[in-house]
Amino acid sequence: MSGPAREASRGPMADLPSQPPLDDPAFAELKRRIIARTGHAYYEDKDASLWERLRRRIRASGAGNAAGYAALLADAAEGEAEWAALEAAITIGETFFFRDAGQFAALRDTILPGLIGRRAESRRLRIWSAGCSTGAEPYSVAILLRRLLGAAHREWSISILGTDISDAALEAARAARFSPWALRGMDLEERLRDFLPVEGNQAWQLRPEHRGTVRFERQNLLGLLDDSLPLSMTGFDLILCRNVLIYFDRDTVPALVRALGERLVPDGWLLLGHAEPDPSFGAFLRAIALTGTTAWRPMEPGVAPPPALPSPAASPSPSPVPPVAAPHLAPPSPIEAPVREAAPPRPTPVPGPLVSPAAPITPAPAEDRRALVDRARAEADSGALDAARATLRAGLRAHPTDAAMQLLDGLVARALGDMAAAEAALRRALYLDSGFVAAHYQLGLLLLDRGAAEAGRRSMANAARLARALPGDTVLEEGDGMTAETLLGLVRHHLGGMQAPLDGGRA
Repeated sequence: MSGPAREASRGPMADLPSQPPLDDPAFAELKRRIIARTGHAYYEDKDASLWERLRRRIRASGAGNAAGYAALLADAAEGEAEWAALEAAITIGETFFFRDAGQFAALRDTILPGLIGRRAESRRLRIWSAGCSTGAEPYSVAILLRRLLGAAHREWSISILGTDISDAALEAARAARFSPWALRGMDLEERLRDFLPVEGNQAWQLRPEHRGTVRFERQNLLGLLDDSLPLSMTGFDLILCRNVLIYFDRDTVPALVRALGERLVPDGWLLLGHAEPDPSFGAFLRAIALTGTTAWRPMEPGVAPPPALPSPAASPSPSPVPPVAAPHLAPPSPIEAPVREAAPPRPTPVPGPLVSPAAPITPAPAEDRRALVDRARAEADSGALDAARATLRAGLRAHPTDAAMQLLDGLVARALGDMAAAEAALRRALYLDSGFVAAHYQLGLLLLDRGAAEAGRRSMANAARLARALPGDTVLEEGDGMTAETLLGLVRHHLGGMQAPLDGGRA
């Protein structure tokens, strides 16, 4: 949109409302076009989250208002460039190294050792990270493979492909420079092993040896359904498509998962996000129960699939949640861990109930609080940690008794290097909810990193005591999909050298 056209559509910036303009037909049309182009039906009932991202692009582009922005997207000269910027704004999501401790433990102990053993003759591995965002996932796999193979790594031909719809995310992935926020699950020793501090320790550059096997391409997952993906994108040993399917509508997801399975070799593996499995997947893939997660494999030839369970009733997509620490990558057993066929997924979107053992505090209005948390997380994920902190401070002034917001404030403070503020925020979260397992665990990690071994041990033991009281497959509140069983394994790792009982105590 140029000159007079843009001026005609421009409205005063101050007129942009903070809440989604549900009575504005231009907003409704933008929402329809975004979902149609990207397939991200996630935003069908997420008006506040979508509007927050649209507001940023309306301001940045100078379009003035929703109608002006719709005209800009339709402009023959400038529309495609703005679409690229908008797609980046709505698709760059939560990403950090070794996200989901249970799944990376399964990769370390079972999936990758098994593939390495079966590919010992060809010494070739092909891996696809679908919806890779800024690259933390494929690079995490690259780091893990180098640990597993050791000196033999140089004798292998390893190809790790990361794809995403966002050009901005892919540009950041290729740069391989990350903020402390993206490394928040790694202690200092691990960071120095795999990264180089740059910009006065304000950022971390991935070491060159971890980048050589990873490449990035712009691809839309919907290309699986219209045959627009390159023919070379098949025959993968492992596909990771985690926390991506939540963006698509319920009718599209099974077709995407079936198509992903068809891109695997016969003995390949597929990993999905914890909240994404559906009983209908059992009609075309085998569910394999591993410690801490469920993985999927192609059907064995000649074996009929089990009867599919009814699909679960529609439910809101899970909101983003603050993370927990990554698994420390201890050397694996040389023998592939045993696997077993999983029972068909239960008709529920997560493997266990979302719980916090303590009685909850009466919540403030969920929409306002959720919008603030979403904004802070989006700012932190984009590297704007100071902006995220400011958003959280504003949110906590309005909702001072929100334990989850206090936890996120602590994680952001830690990423900024303000350890005293991080500890104070985590302790406030525990004051508000003494049964907050993730907060006990994060406080334990922080204290151990600060050299407070005894206090850190007590916090870890508190987390373990609370987790042990829950069914093993319970998904911990604000734990990024981590189960009680996975947390217990991580606590044992952290306390293994301390010979400390896991019986709890005051931190």
